[in-house]
Amino acid sequence: MATEKKSAGDSITADCEQIEVHVTELRQLFNAMDPSPFRERDLDPKAEEFIVDWAREASPKARLALLVYLDRPAGLPDEAPLLREAVHEFFRHRSQETGTRLRQLFRVGRKSLAIGIACLAASLLTGKVVGKSLAEGLGALLRESLVIGGWVAMWRPMEIFLYDWWPIRADGKLYDRLSVMPVRIAYMSEAGAEAWRRDWPAVKPSETAPKVAEAPPN
Repeated sequence: MATEKKSAGDSITADCEQIEVHVTELRQLFNAMDPSPFRERDLDPKAEEFIVDWAREASPKARLALLVYLDRPAGLPDEAPLLREAVHEFFRHRSQETGTRLRQLFRVGRKSLAIGIACLAASLLTGKVVGKSLAEGLGALLRESLVIGGWVAMWRPMEIFLYDWWPIRADGKLYDRLSVMPVRIAYMSEAGAEAWRRDWPAVKPSETAPKVAEAPPN
């Protein structure tokens, strides 16, 4: 019988939709160029895209879970909770950004609506005046042109309130689900017990710093 691989982290129940990621080191999940502390560091763009795309394909009612297959042995005992906190914090931040985008979009929509209504009203009034003051053919043509222009001015607010907002709202709900999902690490290797010391963020800087040999007494 094959030996069961060691794992650590949250329990993943059978009703969860497992998002499975396979990496050599935990640091591959995170953006190496981000100078933020670990818990605030962004995920690597490719890792984020992979996780989000998998979650989008899952049932909207399914509970999501992240299972990270890691090609090294277990390191510090708290690396699984640290990974969970970092992943949750990242998607909480994404959810907050989405909420901000939605509020900004509605703010633009309200302004666009006010401008559109004003343009439409002005076009209708101007068209009515022009239609009476000019000859029948030319007046009718200008009146219809102004009416069309007024309705074109309403296009942007109608697009915002009918179509643009709901994909952003759907993303926000998805990020909310990802920000509370269980996170578990499955260690795929038992060889090289010290491999975790080269990884990040499972190790503290003080634990990777080389020890300086003391000079012998004179």
